[in-house]
Amino acid sequence: MSMETLFGILIPFLGTTLGAACVFFMKRDMNISVQRALTGFAGGVMVAASVWSLLIPALEQASNMEIWSFIPAAVGFWIGILFLLLLDHLIPHLHRNIQQPEGPKTKLKRTTMLVLAVTLHNIPEGMAVGVVLAGAMTDRAQITIASALALSIGIAIQNFPEGAIVSMPLHSEGMKKSKAFTYGVFSGIVEPIGAILTILAAGLIVPTLPYFLSFAAGAMIYVVVEELIPEMSQGKHSNIGTLFFAVGFTVMMILDVALG
Repeated sequence: MSMETLFGILIPFLGTTLGAACVFFMKRDMNISVQRALTGFAGGVMVAASVWSLLIPALEQASNMEIWSFIPAAVGFWIGILFLLLLDHLIPHLHRNIQQPEGPKTKLKRTTMLVLAVTLHNIPEGMAVGVVLAGAMTDRAQITIASALALSIGIAIQNFPEGAIVSMPLHSEGMKKSKAFTYGVFSGIVEPIGAILTILAAGLIVPTLPYFLSFAAGAMIYVVVEELIPEMSQGKHSNIGTLFFAVGFTVMMILDVALG
């Protein structure tokens, strides 16, 4: 495994870790407007990554199918949507500022379910990084290591607020800073694990790369529409989440074009 690939795997996890570390430097819980802004930014990054880094390459990979080249992208996209829908129903989790948990009934602590909610978000992100890096490792995929690193950096940028959004509310509920930080870091551990498992399966993935690329895109779009957009719109009406969604989309688009 090259150093570039290793960096690509670890950069998103570093973003989560640095975000979780905010609990040591900020005395109070995040203002609701800041939470909305960061959630909107994360949503914008994920949508742009889904389009520029995943769906468009999936269509390009299937271009030899000519008029039917949309099939792998459409099929993979829907499998990704349904996969996250299934996880949403199988994994008990609790979203920030929501009292009623989702998924099967459980006796898990509130803090654990809050971490599981963000962990659920991170699963498709780890898969997306892994599948793009797997494509970059082979000459047949026509994906450059630069474009793979652009996706990793974009995911890392949006992971920073996610790490903070996990650790800081946990501390405000009475958890020690060190433990809240650990929970925040733990919420992002699925990303490098998912990326590594995907890369290890690279030989199987490359022939069906368009399906895997669009699968990751569908999973991320599900998270954005089902979770992030409602979270950034809760409570008193505000446009801050929408504006930062646009900022996040723009940043990821620039990264993909400039580095890809």
